[in-house]
Formats: sequence, structure tokens, C-alpha cells
Amino acid sequence: MDEGLLSKEIIKLHQIMTLLRSEEGCPWDREQTHKSLCPYILEEAYEVIEAINTEEKRLIKEELGDLLLQVVFQAQIAEEKGDFDLADIINNLIEKLIRRHPHVFGEELADTPAEVKLTWQKIKESEKNSTANKSADNKCANSGSVFSDCQQNLPALLQSHEVQELAAEVGFDWDDISPVFEKVKEELAEVEEAAAKEDQEEVAAEIGDLLFAVVNLSRFLEVNPEVALLGTIKRFKDRFSFIEETALDQAKNLSAMSLTELDALWEEAKTAKEGEQ
Repeated sequence: MDEGLLSKEIIKLHQIMTLLRSEEGCPWDREQTHKSLCPYILEEAYEVIEAINTEEKRLIKEELGDLLLQVVFQAQIAEEKGDFDLADIINNLIEKLIRRHPHVFGEELADTPAEVKLTWQKIKESEKNSTANKSADNKCANSGSVFSDCQQNLPALLQSHEVQELAAEVGFDWDDISPVFEKVKEELAEVEEAAAKEDQEEVAAEIGDLLFAVVNLSRFLEVNPEVALLGTIKRFKDRFSFIEETALDQAKNLSAMSLTELDALWEEAKTAKEGEQ
């Protein structure tokens, strides 16, 4: 990487964002606020994950650029208010990376990912204890709780995963994965019982318990539940697109096809898509 070129590109990006927010710039860009851009940050983050799942380098590069735009946009708004700027964000990140990697930049030893994670948790806890009166806008209600750092604006699967991680840090966790599998089976059985009673309120509660148990299973298996579900959604859409294309080639109407015919095409789609990987 040409570091001189990188510096020039970052400066150019900042200049463009400054112009877009100016009176000579874009009316839409000018009216945006920190909060108005929040949906776009989430949307772009998900699109990055989707691009990574496609393994298309061009698309990944493009989506990462869109996500970077959101960071630069937020920095520009803050700079205009006199709060902080892009350089402050970068410097803060540099300091954090050095502080949280004492096994690289210091004398502490950590030779395995597990040791690194333990070191990171200790440092994060120390940082949390040294930071007073954090904003409670997007924190859990009880600031003295184990869950004081639990982000309420995360998707439900990620919130579940984070809540379970925080509880596990204070020892509220199973020692091995066997009871986790049993818990999933138990919750599924309770969903079936609730469904048989046709009590929608109870069904909703039991479905929630089942999802929470599955997230816990994913945590034990070191799988991010949100990323895993996004992958499944993509595979489903790809396979269903195959069904649509096949039906079109055969001059058939999907809604007029039987479930048996659709299932047969689904199996074809699975085989075809697996062959492409």
C-alpha cells in the first residue's frame, strides 16, 4: 500500500464530504443529522455482510466504501458542531488498538485466541470502570447491572448473544454444550405444547424462549447467530430464484404448481447451488 496515496485519498474524501455539507453542496446531505443517518449505518453494515457472503471482491469493496461513507458523514456532522472530527476518530481507534493489544505492543503474553480474548475482556472491564457517567441513551436501564453495556438498538439475535456473553462472564453459564442441546429440545417441546393449546400469547413467549436457546447454542459453537441467519436467508433466496427461473423456462405458473412439484424443484436448486460453490 502506498501510504502517501492513502493519506491523499483520505484528505480528498474529507474535502468532498465538507463540500457536500456546505451551502454549495447537496440539500439532502446538508439536512442529515447523527440520528437521521442511523438506519443507513445499519443497512450498510448488513450489505457488507451480504457482499462478503457472495465472495465477490468488487461488491465487497463497494459495500465497504458505503459503510466508510457513514463514518465520514458522522465525523463531518460532529466537526461542524465542534465536538470531534475524523482525525479524532482515527486517533481514538489507534489508541484503543494499542491499549487492547498489550501482547503485540507491550510485554504481556497471549499466544492463543482464547488468551487474547481473556486479555481483551480484562482491559475492557478496566476501561468500563474508569469511565464515569456514560450516556444511557442506548444502554440497558440499570447502569449498575451486568447488562449495563448491553446495546438495546442491536438486532434481537445479537442482543441475545451479548446478554448471554455478559451473564457467562460472571459465571452464569453451563460448563459444557450437552445441556445446551437439551435446552433447545425442551423449548421446542414447549412450543409444540403451547401451539396445541392454540394460545397465541403463550406460543409467542415459547417461540422467544426457543430462539434464545438456539442463540445460546450458537454461542457455544462459536457461531454468530445474526451472520448465520443472514447466510441462510441468502441461500433460501438463491434457491427460490432457481425455482422461479426453472418454472419460467418450463412455462409454468408458480402459484399453480403443487407442493410436490415445488419440493422437487427445491431439491434441484439445492444440488445446483451446492455445485456452484
